[in-house]
Amino acid sequence: QVQLVESGGGLVQHGGSLRLSCAVSGSFFRLDDMGWYRQAPGTLRELVATITAGGDTNYADSVKGRFTISRDNAKNAVYLQMNSLQPEDTAVYRCKVKVFGSSWYDYWGQETQVTVSS
Repeated sequence: QVQLVESGGGLVQHGGSLRLSCAVSGSFFRLDDMGWYRQAPGTLRELVATITAGGDTNYADSVKGRFTISRDNAKNAVYLQMNSLQPEDTAVYRCKVKVFGSSWYDYWGQETQVTVSS
């Protein structure tokens, strides 16, 4: 059984920072792409940032220059450093990790709320 546990969300003022963490535990052989997604009320879920096993990153235009995704392969974890937060960053954030156990499968974290006050 593979589990993704998120932490680090919360309430922050406009211009502030937060760091989200997502740790993978359980039985598996390998982790591949890792990413963060978010969904604000009344909107579709959107990609925030992804990182490959080799460290290549991709960001939504709306967060470029403000957010940084990173991973620690020794800890089986992915992080999202969010700086210069704006009210429009308010959303539920979820991590997603492609995991190889008996086959490749995408696992999702449990959600963490990020609220940015104006």
